[in-house]
Amino acid sequence: MRLPFRLAAAALAFGAVAAQAHNTWLLPATTVLAKPDWVTVDGAVSNDLFVANHFPLSLDNLQVTGPDGAAVKPENAARLKYRSVFDLNLPQPGTYRIAVVNQGAFASWKDKATGQPRRARGSAETLAREVPADAQDLAITQSLGRVETFVSVGKPTPIRPTGRGLELVSTAGATDHAKGETSEFTLLLDGQPAAGLDVTVTQGNTVYRDKLGEVSVKTDAQGRFSITWPAAGMYWLEASTRDAKTSLPQARERRLSYAATLEVLP
Repeated sequence: MRLPFRLAAAALAFGAVAAQAHNTWLLPATTVLAKPDWVTVDGAVSNDLFVANHFPLSLDNLQVTGPDGAAVKPENAARLKYRSVFDLNLPQPGTYRIAVVNQGAFASWKDKATGQPRRARGSAETLAREVPADAQDLAITQSLGRVETFVSVGKPTPIRPTGRGLELVSTAGATDHAKGETSEFTLLLDGQPAAGLDVTVTQGNTVYRDKLGEVSVKTDAQGRFSITWPAAGMYWLEASTRDAKTSLPQARERRLSYAATLEVLP
């Protein structure tokens, strides 16, 4: 270990928080199935929402959870030039949670010999190898990001929060949204209401619009907010925050992000 401090025992899997200049998303072919069936899901980091034109989303930290809480194994996964893709066999009724959960750490410091700025990003082990013991002005930042979507077979069922990072809870169900109706949500931070956070919702097909047309709302004291859907289609919801609840010694800040793809039916 070269770092001048003890790292947490649990390793942090590298994964960048969704970049400010790009959209990071999972896009299912549909979010509602009348009966058990297969669904194909795309994932990408893109310049235009739901248009795979920049970089494929890494599936290393893909987690698919069935209505009963059991893990579901993705099939036919492939990493293409600009997008990743996989299939899911959904045999049970209820709502499936499809998420890529990335956590990691970022270090910045000055080289002792040259005074030049240096940076490293990755897991706890990565930083231990790359950051010298005599690093000057060392600063450590942790990150935790969740990118997800939901698919229901038949009637939607509640999603159980993990209690880690930013998460979304829907009153009516994660896939029960329709044009002209209002959906109510609660944003959680480590399992508790996330009060006063900005939430942005953007309809897909932005590449064909002169203006993105985002809708921005703020969570109330109980972490609640609502959206009235102007049209049918796929929507991207995002939120982010930062705090000092770090688990690594000398880490000054924790950055958290959340993004979800929601389908609104006609």
